[in-house]
Amino acid sequence: MTNVIEAAANVPSTGPLADALAMRSKLMDLTQASYKAALLPSDPGGLALETRAVFACRMAKMCQQEGLTRHYAALLSSYGSEADPLSLATTDSHPPASEPRLAAMVSYVDLVTRSPKDASESDIERLRKADINESDIVRLAGLVAFVNYQLRVAAVLSVMGETQ
Repeated sequence: MTNVIEAAANVPSTGPLADALAMRSKLMDLTQASYKAALLPSDPGGLALETRAVFACRMAKMCQQEGLTRHYAALLSSYGSEADPLSLATTDSHPPASEPRLAAMVSYVDLVTRSPKDASESDIERLRKADINESDIVRLAGLVAFVNYQLRVAAVLSVMGETQ
């Protein structure tokens, strides 16, 4: 297993599930490339690598996906002990009012992770009003979309791996 989803989902190295994923290796390779683009881009813009790891860990905890929670907690810790000074990787922590930009991003992350059907243009407008530029809004939306995709795939693979 060389990709994050398979490792997080504890996909067995042999058996029907491993065989099925091997037949879809191109999809798994593209998913891993998407992981690198979303979490480890060479140009993070105004969405620092540490912040990306914080949000990914927060989303994994919200969805109770243990494998990805461990993965993202390890990624976050690799940035040092000061990478999450507000403890936003925990789901019950929120930025103070003095951090409106960060508060708007956390609100968006939480909404799209918990209830994506409720997200609307007004949520994007809140990001704009918090002085988040369009490029960073796209970066944030891409990160949230990818991690939520990853969480759902890992959840399914975990269940499928358990039935083998």
